[in-house]
Amino acid sequence: MTEQPIPGEITVAVVDAETPGNVGTIARAMKNFGLSELVLVDPPSLDPDGEAYGFAGRAREDILPNATEITFDSLVENYYTIGCTATTNEDPQSHVRYPAMTPDELPDHLSGVDSDIAIVFGRERVGLVNDELARIDALCSIPASEEYPSLNLGQAATVICYELRSLTVQSTQHPDKLHERVAESELERLHDQFESYLVAVDHPKPKRNKAARMFRRLLGRAHPTPRETRTLQGLLREGTQRSAQSERTGETDK
Repeated sequence: MTEQPIPGEITVAVVDAETPGNVGTIARAMKNFGLSELVLVDPPSLDPDGEAYGFAGRAREDILPNATEITFDSLVENYYTIGCTATTNEDPQSHVRYPAMTPDELPDHLSGVDSDIAIVFGRERVGLVNDELARIDALCSIPASEEYPSLNLGQAATVICYELRSLTVQSTQHPDKLHERVAESELERLHDQFESYLVAVDHPKPKRNKAARMFRRLLGRAHPTPRETRTLQGLLREGTQRSAQSERTGETDK
């Protein structure tokens, strides 16, 4: 299997943000998903006691205070740029940049880029204007409901940063393997116990094979874990033992 190329460093750029809170929200999303470099074009004032730092969470400790201010000219001259927008309002006949990739397509697209990369977000109300889009290398648009496709700037940045996690996050709080299927040998023991259980509870003989097949199909779809299998084994074992005890008690009473 061929290893995926490692892209250049990924920076997040915010152009002419109107509210400090959105800058803080973007910094927090970056921190969540392994991004650390933030550059700002014509930013609002970021007061350490204001909403930008209030919304930034732990990103107030490093990403936000280390953010640098640059010009848009410098941005497009020094980075491979991906402009992010909620809607394009464009088609192949009327366009500035067409087509736009979706966020889930970004990792594959960027894996082949060996220069520094900037993920560029525009203004809260109008995003990136056409003159800016014309100078950007590629466009990414978030597919949202046609009835209300406009996303808050911080929401859009969170979606994009999440989709980039395969390139930026080394490990997460999730285990590498969320579901471990039990070994086939243990699963066969469970099937054997189920068949013994059917005998113990005196399930009608003509129906036992059908019940065993249904149980096998059920577990085949469920892919039980070792713990789930042990629990079922315990229940069947207890049911079998109690049935046997009940039968012996009945014989004694006679």
